[in-house]
Amino acid sequence: MRVVVVGDVGLDIVARHDEPIVYGGDARAAVNVTGGGAGANTALWLRDRGTDTTLVARVGDDAGGRLLRGELEAAGVHCAFAIDPETPTCCVVVLVDAEGQRTMLPDRGANKRFQPSDVTAPALEGATHLHLSGYVLLDPSSRWGGLEALALARRLGLTTSVDPQAAALLTDPQAFLDDVRGVDLLLPNADELRALTGSEEPEAARSLLGTVGAVAVTFGLRGAAWVDGDGIVVAPAEDVPCVDSTGAGDAFDAGVITGWLRGGAPEAILAQGATLGARAVSKVGAQP
Repeated sequence: MRVVVVGDVGLDIVARHDEPIVYGGDARAAVNVTGGGAGANTALWLRDRGTDTTLVARVGDDAGGRLLRGELEAAGVHCAFAIDPETPTCCVVVLVDAEGQRTMLPDRGANKRFQPSDVTAPALEGATHLHLSGYVLLDPSSRWGGLEALALARRLGLTTSVDPQAAALLTDPQAFLDDVRGVDLLLPNADELRALTGSEEPEAARSLLGTVGAVAVTFGLRGAAWVDGDGIVVAPAEDVPCVDSTGAGDAFDAGVITGWLRGGAPEAILAQGATLGARAVSKVGAQP
């Protein structure tokens, strides 16, 4: 089983602060620099589960891009990267409060220049599934690259999944749903489900069936739900201390995709997602 992930890769500067942020002043923080980007996060969690994984992305011709490629390849992820000679590699400042909740200040950098020519048939050769990070679709400058990835996957007979990724960017829900029409699995969180349907109740996901084949929605500490033509299955989250919520959804995606591709029942699929999500929030940084 080989999975291709299409999405952002970048550097995360994670600042954990116990004191409130003081505008114009100082607040002490513990700062770490780690790999990040929703696409890279999910690719690494898939690889952690033993899945042969390729990451398709765009990085700058800079030290950050070379560092990220080296770390991903050392972890066993195949990197099909386009190199942008004009724009630096993505960088995200992540502010994490005492409860582990994060606020992100992203600069998508080279990711925002992702284009159709960055997606090639050789990168998808031998794969069974393609997963697309919604950030690619929700930025007009990279949207056409995301649409080409989905179209090429369909032409090659791959199954597909999409994580909407950012409720605040779903300003035109119908346009997004038109873009993901025919996708096998949609992976929103509760806020994204509400942006797409007007409600964050699992029942609301039924309205997405027909546009997509199935929906796996996460509700954070309240668990997750699987919704398809056979009904709704709800499962609890694992009860662990939340150190840093960054990338929890990306890890959940990897667990769900792995369980689904291996033919698991909905309960088992959601349990795999919950396990990886719990591991992600139990540590600083978005990657295993």
